[in-house]
Amino acid sequence: MSEPKAVIRNIAEVPWKEFPGHHGGALSKPLVDLEGLGAQQIDHRISSYAPMAYVARHKHKVQEQIYHVLSGEGLFEHGDVKQVVRAHDVVFIPPGVEHAFYNTGLENLVFLVITSPIYDE
Repeated sequence: MSEPKAVIRNIAEVPWKEFPGHHGGALSKPLVDLEGLGAQQIDHRISSYAPMAYVARHKHKVQEQIYHVLSGEGLFEHGDVKQVVRAHDVVFIPPGVEHAFYNTGLENLVFLVITSPIYDE
């Protein structure tokens, strides 16, 4: 078995993807994940949602997520609550909380997504 090693990856190396449930230009780059780097416990992405793009309402069984907004603004829904989020806001989403995220602003909504564990089993 090989020795574990640190990896440096430039964001430009990773292509944009529109994952299932994401619509209208809701794009993400999987920067640290099982498939690309062999990460076993964490998934780290940068997302860029064009105006009007969104991720549909959903919830996770066991995964925890963090959305860390870098720029732009949007509307985060959880349960019956709708809240505006913008640069420097950090959203923690525990398992079982139904949520959606919409770019309701005039420019791209750019944010980091950190998820653990990798699989929602």
